[in-house]
Amino acid sequence: MKILFKWVVFLFCCFPTLLLAQDASNMIPKQSAVKDTARQTDLIDIAKELFKINPQKPRTQQEKKIYFSILPIPGAVPGGTGRALITSTTAGTYLGPQSTTNLSSATFAPYWNLKGRFGLPLRSSIWLKDNTWNIQGDIRFLVYPQYTWGLGSSHTYSDRSQVNNNYIRFYQSALKRITPYFFAGGGYNLDYHSSVKSDDPGVDLKQYTGYAYGTGSSSVSSGINLSLLYDTRNNSINPLPGSYLNIVYRLNPAFMGSNNSWNSLYVDYRKYVPLNKANKNQQNTLAFWSYFWTVFNSNAPYLDLPSLGWDPYNRSGEGIDQNRYRGKSLFYFESEYRRDLTANGLLGFVLFADVNTVSGSGTLFKSWHPAAGTGLRIKFNKGSNTNIGIDYAFSKGYKALVLNLGEAF
Repeated sequence: MKILFKWVVFLFCCFPTLLLAQDASNMIPKQSAVKDTARQTDLIDIAKELFKINPQKPRTQQEKKIYFSILPIPGAVPGGTGRALITSTTAGTYLGPQSTTNLSSATFAPYWNLKGRFGLPLRSSIWLKDNTWNIQGDIRFLVYPQYTWGLGSSHTYSDRSQVNNNYIRFYQSALKRITPYFFAGGGYNLDYHSSVKSDDPGVDLKQYTGYAYGTGSSSVSSGINLSLLYDTRNNSINPLPGSYLNIVYRLNPAFMGSNNSWNSLYVDYRKYVPLNKANKNQQNTLAFWSYFWTVFNSNAPYLDLPSLGWDPYNRSGEGIDQNRYRGKSLFYFESEYRRDLTANGLLGFVLFADVNTVSGSGTLFKSWHPAAGTGLRIKFNKGSNTNIGIDYAFSKGYKALVLNLGEAF
């Protein structure tokens, strides 16, 4: 861990130096966004009217204003550990002119189940002025019990085992704009799992999973990533028109602190198709999301293998238990229809369906696992276009009611 610590400190200190050289000579146009927020209504407007706070003064967007959305909710802790208090905070701001700069966002969603199980996740996507740089961060400290079912479909749903582990994640990347909408860069990735063991003393995790790596008491994956990004969206919290393609190749050499040398590839594509182009203040959109995630070596730690629900924002597989399907390769596809119910944008709904296939005990694309659902949307903050999402999702043998700030993708 001494070598690992040196790499973390070194890379963390280097990232600020990457941001000093900004080239604003190639300012890019933006996709058209919702500008006339005075015609929209959110929960903040309703609260102001209810408590007679500046009722005569309409709210308008201002440059570099910070938009906060905070939602304390009781919910289910990922991994099947019962109910917990979850506070989700989303902040969005513009670090440059809105005509040439995407909305920067940060999400902090700590949870605690009052029994010593908790998580402190902080995720961010920062766009510097004129989109010259995109800085991506994902930092987590979790005491994280979670169900597991081994590789592929080797175990039935009821034949599951709960695995306790303490988890530290530190991901940090910086991507430089090469051409309009296209970025390239890299960064550092760390996954450190400790105190890994089954809740059931009679279960040997290595024997249960049939997998030899990372099924002991701890595992470390430490390495660099090389990233390519194409992004024409203007708001990652609630995208309207646009496309998104992210390709991340990760290398985890032993000399950087990893238990074993292994590599992985993650390809994420999203497309948003507006069906009502004439009215930009009305949400009527088809959204599509697909990703492929694979490891190239046979010695990646078990808890770092591709797994449903472990995409960067833990939003895939709604309607299926997190970790239900894990393997050396995973393919995922989801489609969603988003529509406003009211002309002022306060209320809306979504219909969605998703499907995944994973290698493990079988072959990729041989076995498919579908899920579907619907949900209500309530506009929390029209400045950042942040919604409260209340979704009901289901699949064979499983159903869930999920509350979130922001869209799934």
